[in-house]
Amino acid sequence: MSWYDALEAGELTVRPSVDAAKRFGVAIDRMSVSASAGTPLAEVLAAVEKSTADVVVLRYPARETTWFAALADGPRQALLADAVTGWALPVGKGRRPAPLAGFTAQLEPEVDDDLVDDLVADVFGDSGNHYCSNPMFDRALALAGRQEWARRRIGAAGAVVLRGPDRRVLALAAVDEQRSWTEIQLAGVVPAEQGRGRYGHLLAAIEDVCTTRRLVVTAQAHQIGIQRVWSRYGFEPVHNLLTVHLVAAT
Repeated sequence: MSWYDALEAGELTVRPSVDAAKRFGVAIDRMSVSASAGTPLAEVLAAVEKSTADVVVLRYPARETTWFAALADGPRQALLADAVTGWALPVGKGRRPAPLAGFTAQLEPEVDDDLVDDLVADVFGDSGNHYCSNPMFDRALALAGRQEWARRRIGAAGAVVLRGPDRRVLALAAVDEQRSWTEIQLAGVVPAEQGRGRYGHLLAAIEDVCTTRRLVVTAQAHQIGIQRVWSRYGFEPVHNLLTVHLVAAT
């Protein structure tokens, strides 16, 4: 879910999830209510009723504490899939670590696909994503989908890459620059370098290449470790949302 869909879209958004449908072999609709949309529950329920998909993946602000009970009372099975927290930082305000001699970081137009696959598996494989909460979706296929997305995203826009003195890749990040913010869509440190402060240097490199006024990023609520890193760097939490899977009766 993009930052725009989560916080700034002015209305309920509904679209088929074509790639996921092909991967899992079931029809999937994605619906999202942004923090600023003001969409009433009745409109959401009507959209869910209209959908013919096998699964509706609905994301909405966590402040709507009464919605899940209403969704669970409908004809579809309601599964609470995950909770997501959004964080933001004014560009230039990060608490940057001291530079490391011989280390370089820049936006690189090409990154090896195997390296991207390995990093996604090592960094995000255990945490899974919202698909992993639903027994009808295979966990391995969910990871493969994340790897495919990362390869496609980095292949199209490149990645911010942190390299050590020997030119080995230590960390990388995929970013999406919009008019008023830059979203960190994927960021990770290779396993051999984790726990050595490399992530802070990666964030500093992202700030360096950023041309907007604000950096934004999201994580599943249970990913406390990375959120602590963001907090230490200067990010602040700004939004929470819930993901619910609404599964059609068979």
